[in-house]
Amino acid sequence: MSQFHQSTDAAIKHDTLFTTPLDKAARFSFDEQVVACFPDMIRRSVPGYGQVLAMLPIFARRHCKYRQQDGNGQRVSRIYDLGCSLGAASMTLAGEFDPQDLQIKAIDISPAMTTEATILLSDHYPEHDIEVITADIRDVELEPCDMVILNLTLQFLPAADRVAVLEKIYAALSEGGILVLTEKTHAFDEQYDAWLVERYYDFKRANGYTEMEISGKRNSLENVLITDTLDEHHARLDHVGFERHLTWFQFLNFVSIVAFK
Repeated sequence: MSQFHQSTDAAIKHDTLFTTPLDKAARFSFDEQVVACFPDMIRRSVPGYGQVLAMLPIFARRHCKYRQQDGNGQRVSRIYDLGCSLGAASMTLAGEFDPQDLQIKAIDISPAMTTEATILLSDHYPEHDIEVITADIRDVELEPCDMVILNLTLQFLPAADRVAVLEKIYAALSEGGILVLTEKTHAFDEQYDAWLVERYYDFKRANGYTEMEISGKRNSLENVLITDTLDEHHARLDHVGFERHLTWFQFLNFVSIVAFK
């Protein structure tokens, strides 16, 4: 279990956002209501999320080789956490590295998320070089880096913008660096996809969500979260220049890919 979950369990607010009927036109957004229950929402809605977080420091130790310089001219490993939400990935990394070893830049477009992430990260890791930035990742110029984490983020961007973001990541990564891309997907085969989706809803039911909550969340995410197939993800990584990439983790329709520069 990540430090993020350990440190916030006592204060986690239960996700009750969709326990009452909503206007069908209501769209999901990462606002203060979502921030308040986000750890519980992720835990109960994203299969394998904890396992993905737990592997990030292991990947970082293998692929982050202190190639970058910080503001004092010291050699560090620079890591970007793009679409950082409450900073779970950044916190997991900080918990496994000494402060002088990493420079983490955590970016999210939601002010509600970055405000809370700044508090959590500064409270738990005040000595670490972690900068939380409120910005659209499409607009940010990335500095040379050793690792980029893109957890459940690309799926919220317009499909037309996804290649440009990946091109920017590829250009910023040093030789030997990696991208960790985690996404919800859909299967090309309609029967396979229907089976995966229904088992995913079974997963949510097993975690206490009602039919109304499942339906409400699904409706609110329509045209907000747009999934790709696994093949589309790999084809896009090929297109932007990653010659080696593999699916290292899959749990139902959620996958995590590592791409090597």
